[in-house]
Amino acid sequence: MAASLVFRLHDRGPEVVREVLLERGWEEYDKDKREVEDWNLYWRGSAFRSSEYHNLLPWQRLNHHPKTVGITRKDCLARNLRRMRATCGWSLYDFSPNAFILPNDYTRFLTEYNNLRLTGGPSVYWICKPVDLSRGRGIFIFQDIKDLVYDCSVIVQRYISDPLLISGYKFDLRIYVCVKSFHPLTVYIHQEGLVRFATEKYNLSSLHNLYAHLTNTSINKFGPFYKTEKERVGQGCKWTMSKFRHFLHSQDIDELLLWQRINNIVTLTLLTIAPSVPSCPNCVELFGFDILIDVRFKPWLLEVNYSPAHLPPVDLNKINATTATKTRTGQTLNLILGPHSRTNVSVVNRQTCPALAPWLMDDRSLHISEVTNHDDTETEAETELSGETYVSSKIPDIRQKGLGFRRSAVSWKLPNIYSGSHGPVRTPLEGTTALNGQHIPPLRVGDFIRTFPFNAATLKASQHKLNVKSVVQELHKLTGRLASGQSDKTKWRRVEEEVKKETESDEDFDSLFWGPKDPPLLSQLFKST
Repeated sequence: MAASLVFRLHDRGPEVVREVLLERGWEEYDKDKREVEDWNLYWRGSAFRSSEYHNLLPWQRLNHHPKTVGITRKDCLARNLRRMRATCGWSLYDFSPNAFILPNDYTRFLTEYNNLRLTGGPSVYWICKPVDLSRGRGIFIFQDIKDLVYDCSVIVQRYISDPLLISGYKFDLRIYVCVKSFHPLTVYIHQEGLVRFATEKYNLSSLHNLYAHLTNTSINKFGPFYKTEKERVGQGCKWTMSKFRHFLHSQDIDELLLWQRINNIVTLTLLTIAPSVPSCPNCVELFGFDILIDVRFKPWLLEVNYSPAHLPPVDLNKINATTATKTRTGQTLNLILGPHSRTNVSVVNRQTCPALAPWLMDDRSLHISEVTNHDDTETEAETELSGETYVSSKIPDIRQKGLGFRRSAVSWKLPNIYSGSHGPVRTPLEGTTALNGQHIPPLRVGDFIRTFPFNAATLKASQHKLNVKSVVQELHKLTGRLASGQSDKTKWRRVEEEVKKETESDEDFDSLFWGPKDPPLLSQLFKST
């Protein structure tokens, strides 16, 4: 009987990952019984070291891409957004307030602060955040510059003082984004994110009250009204995304346009770093995008979290919440290792390994950089593996000192990692096809919906050297079509009914529209427009 697949967890966690893998028949790595390289999946909440990327073997998987600090640390994100505004125009990247990185940008901030004071317009509020902390630590809001006191590197931004409220309570959305690959860029978003509430009613006259202005669960769970039954919000401080969708329906708004704008934020943010992230096909990563919606239903990016906390929906009972957590984590693992990785196929015997999906195969070199904006506790990251495949991985000479695979050329037979004699059962939405020789990633993996590439043009633009200009043009087209033709809710309901009856498109390339409860195919969405 073949040996089990082996997983390795850093610092004994997260526990839910251990439970799911053990249920699938995996074995946990024991350094006293195994060689240092005898593992298939290494999962950790912090960044991997350069040596761990350098020594990565073909049968091994990591749950972080290298060099994503460009979006997960607040000052790096601010610099990258500033650079993209200069390149692509402010209007495209207007989804995040201009950020000042202090102390370096203090003079620029002072000029902006004084100019706004002199205009005599509406009151302006500011928010200050340490660049390398998470979970709301060190954040404060101020109006008068005399209250700006800091002892570490911080960013200061205009505070979005007109948020959309639900029964007077501020909230934001935690969107779970899985980047399956940066080369080519392949992105999935989970259907069930979280809605996080402040636990006291929003009030600009009490800027010091973090329970009214911050939505972090790590803060609000200690609030005096956390367990109180709050109007419409209920107990606690979280909703499921499904409950939020019901709220949107009750507001008679253009739901499709809102979801697409959030989708645009995710894609445009990833575009700020995608060209500079070294190719590492053995890596997959989950990010937590925090999105605020204002009274005009405009979404704003607050930050991007590294190793996002995986919190179950609060309106489920304890048993169901545990099941939901395991389900979502299992789907994350499916993106990394394949939905049928239940195992008794050995991959640490140096002869076989889990198959990389064809669209993940890439020959470029590896790199790593530290990551600091870390959201903590339980995490997730995704993967999906193809069936039995032959892969010849010819690694070119490594120009960066000390980086790259230790073998210049390796040829492996990559077997299925599911057990039994029959291959995985795939629905039409899960299959992988090819368009002009380019592999199309599955439309969805569980509740993870592919959001990029979303058409043939973006598939082509993401191959080889990422064509940012072409991607931006396609986003403009898609958003424009939604803005001009999808405000008719009667038409939208007809589209939803059609999608329930049809599971595949006649188009060579189709995508699901992330956001609605039952994601429609884009081809059906625009069928009659």
